[in-house]
Amino acid sequence: MNIIGFDNDKYLKMQSEHIKERIGQFGGKLYLEFGGKLFDDFHASRVLPGFKPDSKINMLVQLKDEAEIVIVINSGDIEKNKVRGDLGITYDTDVLRLIDAFREYGLFVGSVVITRYTDAPRIEAYKKKLESLGLKVYRHYPIAGYPSNIPYIISDEGFGKNEYVETSRKLVVITAPGPGSGKMATCLSQVYHDNKRGIKSGYAKFETFPIWNIPLKHPVNLAYEAATADLNDVNMIDPFHLEAYGKMAVNYNRDVEVFPVLNAMFEQLLGSSPYKSPTDMGVNMAGNCIIDDDAVSNASKQEIIRRYYAIMCQSRQGDADNEQIAKLEILMQQAGISISDRPVIAAANTKAELTGDPAVAIELPSGQIVTGKTSSLLGASSAMLLNALKVLAGIDDSVELISPKIIEPIQDLKVNHLGNHNPRLHTDELLIALSICAATDPNAELAMQQIEKLEGCEVHSSVILSQVDSNVFRKLGVNLTCEPVYQTKKLYHR
Repeated sequence: MNIIGFDNDKYLKMQSEHIKERIGQFGGKLYLEFGGKLFDDFHASRVLPGFKPDSKINMLVQLKDEAEIVIVINSGDIEKNKVRGDLGITYDTDVLRLIDAFREYGLFVGSVVITRYTDAPRIEAYKKKLESLGLKVYRHYPIAGYPSNIPYIISDEGFGKNEYVETSRKLVVITAPGPGSGKMATCLSQVYHDNKRGIKSGYAKFETFPIWNIPLKHPVNLAYEAATADLNDVNMIDPFHLEAYGKMAVNYNRDVEVFPVLNAMFEQLLGSSPYKSPTDMGVNMAGNCIIDDDAVSNASKQEIIRRYYAIMCQSRQGDADNEQIAKLEILMQQAGISISDRPVIAAANTKAELTGDPAVAIELPSGQIVTGKTSSLLGASSAMLLNALKVLAGIDDSVELISPKIIEPIQDLKVNHLGNHNPRLHTDELLIALSICAATDPNAELAMQQIEKLEGCEVHSSVILSQVDSNVFRKLGVNLTCEPVYQTKKLYHR
């Protein structure tokens, strides 16, 4: 397990150098559309073992004297209260989190752009909130016929209607809380306005996936399709690149569809386009830093299975449809995998069948699988966690790490004073109880020291877990999947 397949140091060096080259190509001003997550890119770290979740932000730090950040949010995502699935917070809240995070790294955040702007009360209130926090906010409007009506788009009624974002650095990074926010349109609008002002500038795209210089059906690229099943993104051979260079390159449908717009815009503004294909627009060097193809392939196959279970659970919760499930099933077939390739699934489900109650299984770094069952004191997740820490610490299973005398008062507090119906300890309560015991018990202290070893481990639950347990597993860095069923037949689940 955890075989390194990606050279992160090489990636940081190559990526920053390539971006500097692209800035020079456009006379010293570049709008760089930054796709994917700049912080906490756990998808990339899962499918490219060795890729650090903060790699991209650290790469930008190397350019911080030349760079400024513009954050884009779609007004529709504000109105719909769209939520980031990985963090459980709304996009409008995530904008504030991103600004704080950028500033902690010493990066300059210049402004926020609200795209597809309408004067709806909720949008206006959000704009005023940002401004009250001292942020510059710009409005970009819906453009009829985008992206096909090129003459209208590249006119005073199209991009010209948008407010011009004042920037001061060579590299302007356009990023967003999530996909579909309008990053590319913001970049192109800025190039249009710069040209009218006599400023030389250009556009490039930094999207980690799909990786353009590995095969179309490589598991890494299939895992990207799995991750974006809700967007209906489709990886494809870049037809423009094939025609121009006679070489295969992988891109995805949205970039291919919008490329004629970009091409026509550059031709109109500059007399000719610097790009012959959407692949040319990209600056991604990730494919050049894969050092073990088997390692990244195996990791990506596991990610596809995890995404399949995530979609199945979302469907059970009413947040996904059968088309998304069907797409994941096709991707699994293309990758030549099934749920049997994830050993913790069978382990958890078998344990649940034997006990008649929910069960959870974890695969440790050694490959050993440890399970946990539901008891009167502990939920299955907590029991698994305790058992796993014992194994990692080399503590015999018969050793009592947390006395029932400590657990029972916690249960009394939960049920008789805090209004909980379930007396069993959740994972957060278990870890707090264990940390208290660690103050006086060497075994408990030894168990606590093993927690960092859980990062990257695979976990499966025979039922959909509570938000509390899911959040704890996410913070521990374990890769969780759940069967798409609830423990009870109630209609309301917290």
